[in-house]
Amino acid sequence: MVFGLFSRQSGRGKPSDAPLTIDGPQGPLIVDVRRHARARRMILRLSKTDQRAVVTVPKGLRRAAIEDFVASRADWIAERLRDAAPIVVARDGAIIPLRGVDHVLRHHPDKRGAARLSDRMPATLIVPGPEESLDRKAKDWLKREARGDFEQAVAIHADALDVVPGRITVRDTRSRWGSCAESGALSFSWRLIMAPPHVLAYVAAHEVAHLVEMNHGPAFWTLVERLDPDMDRAKTWLKTNGSDLHRVLPRPD
Repeated sequence: MVFGLFSRQSGRGKPSDAPLTIDGPQGPLIVDVRRHARARRMILRLSKTDQRAVVTVPKGLRRAAIEDFVASRADWIAERLRDAAPIVVARDGAIIPLRGVDHVLRHHPDKRGAARLSDRMPATLIVPGPEESLDRKAKDWLKREARGDFEQAVAIHADALDVVPGRITVRDTRSRWGSCAESGALSFSWRLIMAPPHVLAYVAAHEVAHLVEMNHGPAFWTLVERLDPDMDRAKTWLKTNGSDLHRVLPRPD
C-alpha cells in the first residue's frame, strides 16, 4: 500500500477514440475522446497539460452523438483555450520557474556539458548542446535540483519525528506530488522544484508524516502541522497553481 499527496492530474489516460475536429469561431478545434465504463453522461473539460479539450463519454455512446455534443459547445471550448496558461517547451527564451522565481532558458548550441545557472541577471538557466537535447538537459538539471531540495527537507522533518526514511526518488508523475511506501521509500514529483520553496517543504513534510501515520486521519494531520505550521498556505498554492507545473516542459504522452 502506498499513501501520498495527489495532484489534480489523477486519472488522465490516453484517448480511446480518434480525436474530433470541429469548427470553432476562429478555426478548427481538436477534442480528445475518452470512453469510460462508469461514465453516465458526457463531460467536457480542458486538459491541464496540453491545451486540448477532452470529452469523457459512456463506453457505448455513438460517435455522432459525441460530435453533436462537442460541436454545440465550440464557443465554450474556444474561450477556455484562449484563457488557458501557455505550454512552455524547451527553447531559447523560454521562461522556466525555479523555486518560484522565473528564469530565462538560454540555449548555447556551441557549448558542451550539463545545464547550469548563470551568475548574471536576469536569472538565467544556460543549456548547452544540440537543440534536440534541450528538453532532456533542462529536465535533468531540474531533477537534480529537486532531489537535493527534497533530501534536505526530508532530513529535517525526519529528524524532528525521529524516523528513518527509505530511498528517496524523484519522478515525473501526474497523479501524485509525493508518495510513501510501506517500506519507507519516498517518491516526489521533480516539478515541485518550480514551485515556491514552502510548497516543496510541505510535500516533504506530508510524506515524512506518513512514516508514522500511514493514513490521512486526524493524528496524521496533527503531525504534518507540527512539521509545517504553514501547510495551509502550501495546500492553497497547489490547489490554485499546481496544474500549471505540468504545462512547463510537459512530458510526452
